[in-house]
Amino acid sequence: MNRFSALACTTVAAAALLVLGEGVAAAAPAFQMPFPCGQVWSGQTRTNHSPANAVDFNRTNDDGDPVVAALGGRVTRSESEGAASYGNWVEIDHGSGWRSRYAHLSVRRVSVGATVSQGQLIGDVGNTGESSGPHLHFEELLNGVPQRIVFNGSQILYWGTRGYTSQNKCGGVNPYSPEEVCGSGFTRIDSAALGSQGTTYLLYNSGTGANCVATIKVVSIGTPSPVSAFLEVQGSTRTTDSGSFSYYAGPVKKSAANQCVKWGGSVGSSAYTSPFEHCG
Repeated sequence: MNRFSALACTTVAAAALLVLGEGVAAAAPAFQMPFPCGQVWSGQTRTNHSPANAVDFNRTNDDGDPVVAALGGRVTRSESEGAASYGNWVEIDHGSGWRSRYAHLSVRRVSVGATVSQGQLIGDVGNTGESSGPHLHFEELLNGVPQRIVFNGSQILYWGTRGYTSQNKCGGVNPYSPEEVCGSGFTRIDSAALGSQGTTYLLYNSGTGANCVATIKVVSIGTPSPVSAFLEVQGSTRTTDSGSFSYYAGPVKKSAANQCVKWGGSVGSSAYTSPFEHCG
């Protein structure tokens, strides 16, 4: 698949009704783009695509970018086909015969049977399966038949390339949780709000005795801005992850079984530093 640059967002004509079979019409549900709010992606449709009604999304340096649920529902497929077909892919059932598919992911972050909400992180953009470059292959299906895609009540462009801006869960919703940042085995044991800018979290892995700190922002989602996270085990030096990040700072991990820790972080000018605590 050839890369194509993001274009300016363009509103297309409303097409909330999709024609099915012998002239029967069904209302499309309220799908949004499968990316966090405000992100601009270039979407390409083409007649030789399989299926033709699917869309491929690209933007600059998109490998590993978050993919979120276009609509809430239940995960019915979370598959790895290796170097074949969709590679890593996820399917979500939205009810009334409607499903959505997300293909060529580098990482699948949901399992079959999980209930997901609109805007929830379900995977990362990748280059798996029969793909020649990082991108997201996306489909909307009704009763197993791929339909022309509708976002925010408007049908996308067929056939060609156009830029689109996501309106998925706008209003400070970060697709990442501290558990996803710190990884398997970590559970949150403390947190501190950073005003209205975000939250810094302390997590612990009882299996390894490690602590982890992650700071999740709720402002400027998807846009780099100052964020930090730090962790200090009593008697040791402090480790800090600080920079201009789009979603979070961290993970900062240290072995701390039966040792006191000082932890915290910042988003913009709002910061928190704990005392030495959680010593058990």
